[in-house]
Amino acid sequence: LLKREFAVALLDVQMPGMDGFELAELMRGTERTRRIPIMFLTAVATDETRKFRGYEAGAVDYLLKPVDPQIVRNKVGVFVELYHQRREIARQRDALSDALGKLKAHGDNSPLAIVELDGEQRILGWSNGAERLFGWRAHEVCGFRPSEFEWIAPEHGPAFAALIADMIGGARLRDMQPLRMRTTEGVMLDCECYCSALHDAAGRLASVNVQILDVSARKRGEETQRLLIGELNHRVKNTLASVQAIATQTLRHSTGPSDFAPTFIGRIHALAKAHSLLSSATWEGARLRELIEGQLRIGAIAPDRLGIEGPELDLAPEPALHLALVLHELVTNAHKYGSLSVPEGRADMRWQLADGTLRLEWIESGGPPVVAPTRRGFGTALIERSLKAEGGVATSTYAPDGLRWTLDLP
Repeated sequence: LLKREFAVALLDVQMPGMDGFELAELMRGTERTRRIPIMFLTAVATDETRKFRGYEAGAVDYLLKPVDPQIVRNKVGVFVELYHQRREIARQRDALSDALGKLKAHGDNSPLAIVELDGEQRILGWSNGAERLFGWRAHEVCGFRPSEFEWIAPEHGPAFAALIADMIGGARLRDMQPLRMRTTEGVMLDCECYCSALHDAAGRLASVNVQILDVSARKRGEETQRLLIGELNHRVKNTLASVQAIATQTLRHSTGPSDFAPTFIGRIHALAKAHSLLSSATWEGARLRELIEGQLRIGAIAPDRLGIEGPELDLAPEPALHLALVLHELVTNAHKYGSLSVPEGRADMRWQLADGTLRLEWIESGGPPVVAPTRRGFGTALIERSLKAEGGVATSTYAPDGLRWTLDLP
């Protein structure tokens, strides 16, 4: 009995050493044998006291001697069939328990918050994922409606309640709704709620299952993407407009293709270098010193012929682009007409910040005698317009010892 499985036990009431009643009581006292059906065999048909004692010990039937083999086979067959049915039910129960355990484990491990609601919109189930996402524990929210602990943003609460009401009434069986939902810390999350309603055969609601995905990071990414695309469109339009203006004005002030090409290419190259500098800083801005040193790196001016003096200063993207063009024009004009057109000439770039205004000074020295131009060229116009576009002012001074530009930029 302690080693093997039995569907039924046939015990003779009269046995040497230990009668059937005593063995039955021992079987009922052991967990392994407690549920084995017992059939007693007896030759005494009239002793009601013994029958009562047998049933009290757990008997399910009495067989009177002499026994009919067919009756024994039939009755034993019934208990064997019941035994096999119990085994199958136990197997199915264990399989179902295992499946439910896995389902619950997956639900608790899921990045989704899983919430179950009843027909009165009260919370029945609250997964571990919901605890992780929102902070409330299951015992703190089960039995409450979402509106009773301000879980859903006020502007979305009525729409969510209407959706759940439709699902309870059978108007909708499944749906998705974006919602803003609050955590215990008061943080509002952008969420997508995937809802499903289950009804029984009679059409009565079993429950509404709501699986909630936090899409706050995705929303922020989409917003950043929209801003970047808008910014990119703006910058492309500005760049194309700048190239068009440079091409038009350079052509207007050029004597021919041989004069136009190097001037235009030089200005576009300066614009491209400024763009590259801003791109490396993810368009957050550029350092003024790096813009100036960029002219040295491309060989526009020898390092020993340019003095640089000023504090470290970061420029916003648009002012950086305009100043890059201004610096290119200053260097180009100095090479053509100013101090850098002779071997002994040089230039100095100084800047300082005072009262919210950036003042830059371009000072040429050691060059040929300075004569004020008789007409205003495009280079001068580009410098003045670039500063004006940023709310600044550009002033030129044609001193005998060298040209001086003063650039004021807010």
